[in-house]
Amino acid sequence: MTTADIGSPRRGLALTAMIFAVAMTFIDMTIVSIAAPQVQSELKLSATGVQWAVNAYLLALAALFAFGGRLADTLGHRTMVLIGIATFAGASAMCGFTPSGSLAEAWIVTFRALQGAGGALMYPAALAIVVNSYEVRERGKAMALFFGIAGGLTAVGPALGGFLTQWTWRAIFWVNIPIAVVALVLTVLARPASVRTRARMDYRGFALVAAGTGLSVFGFQQAARWGWSDPLTGGCIGLGFVLLLVFGWVELRTRSPLIDLKIFADRGFLVDNVILGLSMVAFVPIFFFASEYAQVSLGEKPASSGLLLLYFFLGFATAAQLGGRMLDRGGARRPVVLGCALAAAGLALWGERLDSLHLGGQIWCIILTGAGMGLIIGQANTDALNRAPATAYGEVTGITQTVRNYGSSLGIAVLGTIQVTQLRSHLTSSLVAQGAPPAEAHRIAAASSQSDHASGSTAAIPHFVQLDFAQATRAVFYVMAGVMALACVIAALALPRASSAERALPAFPKTGQPA
Repeated sequence: MTTADIGSPRRGLALTAMIFAVAMTFIDMTIVSIAAPQVQSELKLSATGVQWAVNAYLLALAALFAFGGRLADTLGHRTMVLIGIATFAGASAMCGFTPSGSLAEAWIVTFRALQGAGGALMYPAALAIVVNSYEVRERGKAMALFFGIAGGLTAVGPALGGFLTQWTWRAIFWVNIPIAVVALVLTVLARPASVRTRARMDYRGFALVAAGTGLSVFGFQQAARWGWSDPLTGGCIGLGFVLLLVFGWVELRTRSPLIDLKIFADRGFLVDNVILGLSMVAFVPIFFFASEYAQVSLGEKPASSGLLLLYFFLGFATAAQLGGRMLDRGGARRPVVLGCALAAAGLALWGERLDSLHLGGQIWCIILTGAGMGLIIGQANTDALNRAPATAYGEVTGITQTVRNYGSSLGIAVLGTIQVTQLRSHLTSSLVAQGAPPAEAHRIAAASSQSDHASGSTAAIPHFVQLDFAQATRAVFYVMAGVMALACVIAALALPRASSAERALPAFPKTGQPA
């Protein structure tokens, strides 16, 4: 192997440093949603403003991942990790210092977007450093630890956010500062080497992929608010897809493209990305829908509703370690196929028990779902990276993360619409059964189903509403189970049986050099 970090005694320190670095990005995917009502109330933000305070971060991440991956490969992985950490921490501090008054809305949205940009610069480089530090046959275990902790932090976000907001909502941003300091110190001490490729930056490709990804993800984000029939929803998604098609056409004709699309000719890489995209349709939405269900149907407070997801993390983290060892021994096919099957079964069984309104009977289903996801995500990511040369790890991570963001954005949009539709139907039937005229029942149900159920007090929610919400959420879980069953079939039929460690890696470009 040509990478300087392989076998280094500091590789464990480098792995720890990178886990701390990416921890901030994963926590911030979910933590802010819990504090949104307090942020809006204290800063007197408009409904649009608080929505942008949440979405600006996710949009910047989605739009800039590909660019961040290419910068990591061309400027050096260690350099981009340090820049990304500093940018993310600085933006987090500024979010926490958002002033009251007329500047508040523009201030917090701007720095939330800068947080996302810092994460997009940092994450591909951090993952490349971890991959560069281990031989192909050892990567499964290391990457399982990386993704196990990072993925678990996505689940921890709602619980952590609930507890921090009891002090002040600003703490959800300030918590990133000590994490960033630890990550910076460990990165400097570990001095991880990386491979750098001298190449021209494809700014035309960057503009196309950023605009295409940003527009389409924004369309998905707004679908629940605008409605799928609104021309703005279809226009954003459609124009975004067109720009991405143009991006693909341009990249195939560019000498030094932002993303070398020829890598998709590798069947294993293509299938890994399909599996990742389908898995994200369920993975990120689970946190939102489960947290809402805990508050509305189970009557939990926001501070404690996120604790339900710690059961998910228990299954996820444990299975991720087992999956990493399976990957090292025999490739990604076995853990990914098994993981998809377990996740599909777990979601279906979990959904079946939601209307019991009793958490005790759901815990083992939550753990089973988490275990399934733990077997999939790290292994599919690692297998995709193993199929790339060391000089393209950042670029490949940009691809996989863009696919993951697309999947999660699509999942939240479509599943959110399903939940609203189902809730409206159940509420209408319940209100009619309570004696309300059909027209009035439909009006009340339509208004109630569109409200932010998890933003206010749930103490006075009638039992029939709790049950209706559980049944609407069950429909969502059944759809997620179906998506994971589809992923299982695709993985079983299309993932290569041979381990990526057993195939010859692509030739390392002669321009690659230690950074």
